Amino acid sequence: MSKQKRIAMITSGGDAPGMNSAIRAITLKALSCNYQIIGYHGGYNGLIDENYTELGAHQVNDIIHRGGTIIKSARCPAMHTESGILQAANSLRKCHVDALIVIGGDGSFKGAEALSAHWSGQIIGIPGTIDNDINGTDATIGFYTAIDTALGCIDKIRDTAQAFERTFVVEVMGRDCGIIAMEAGLASGAEQIICKELIDDEQQFIAQLKQDVALSLAQDAAHSYVLVMAEHSLSISAQELAEQLSDFTGVDSRSAILGYVQRGGAPVAGDRILATQLGVEAVKQIELGNTGIMVGIENAQVTTTALSDTSDTQARNVNFVARLKEYRL
Repeated sequence: MSKQKRIAMITSGGDAPGMNSAIRAITLKALSCNYQIIGYHGGYNGLIDENYTELGAHQVNDIIHRGGTIIKSARCPAMHTESGILQAANSLRKCHVDALIVIGGDGSFKGAEALSAHWSGQIIGIPGTIDNDINGTDATIGFYTAIDTALGCIDKIRDTAQAFERTFVVEVMGRDCGIIAMEAGLASGAEQIICKELIDDEQQFIAQLKQDVALSLAQDAAHSYVLVMAEHSLSISAQELAEQLSDFTGVDSRSAILGYVQRGGAPVAGDRILATQLGVEAVKQIELGNTGIMVGIENAQVTTTALSDTSDTQARNVNFVARLKEYRL
C-alpha cells in the first residue's frame, strides 16, 4: 500500500483578505485527493517551531467569508539566516511533509526558494498580498478587497473635504507598488494620483503638482480636491505634502493615512473566487508532480510562473502606468 501524501501550508508575511478562502480550497481539494493536510501556525515561524494543526473539512467549511487567516501569519527574520532555513527544512522532514504550499508575497516566495535548496519536497506558491506586486498573475489574493476598502474610505473623506472646502492627501498602502493608489484613485475620481511609477524627477513633480492644485482651486474655490498617494512614493510624508499645499495654495489641506484598515475585513467576491481557484490549482500542480512554481490567473486563464521570476514586475509597472494615463480624466 502506497504512503498517503502529506501536504503542508503556511500563510506568510502580511495578511490579506481571502487567505482563509485559499486555506479552505486547499484543504477540501487535498482531502478529495486522499491527502493529509496540515497548517503551520504563524508562517515560517510555525514551520521552524514545528507548530502545526492537522486540518479537516469541519475546520474550514465556514471560513470562506472571514478575513485574516485561521493559521495566522507573520514575518520571520530567521528565514534570512542559513540556520533558520536549515531548521525549517529539518522540520519538514521530521513531520514527513511531501509538499508545501506557501501563500504570501515576494518575501515569502524568496523564503520558499531558499528552502528548496535544502529540502527535496514540492513547493507551490499562491500569491497572497494586497499590494498586487507579484509577476505572473493579474491579481493577488486580497487586492480586490483592499481596493474596495480604500475606495470606501476615500469616498467618506471626499464628503468632509466637500463640506469644509479642503484639500485632502490620502495615503494608501502598496509597499513599493502604486497599483492600489491607481485603482482606488480612478474609482474614486481623485483629482491627482501619486505613485513613484509616474515620477521621474520628484522636485519637478511636486512643483507641477502644486501648480495644478492651485489652478484648479482658483477656478472653483468651493470644489473639494483629493489626492491619492501611494506609500513610499515621495521622500516626504502625506502630512508634509499637505502642509506644503496649504502654504502654496492658501487652502486648508489635510492628510489621511488609511494604513492597516486596508488589510482587514471580509474578502469581496473577487478575492474569494480567486483564492478558491488558486487553492484548487495548487493541489492540482502537486498531483502533477510540479515544484518551484507559483500559480496565478492571467487573462482569465490559470498560469504557472517559476518562483524565481515572480519578483520581476517591470512589465507589470509599464502596463499599469499606461492604463492610468489612458483612463485618467
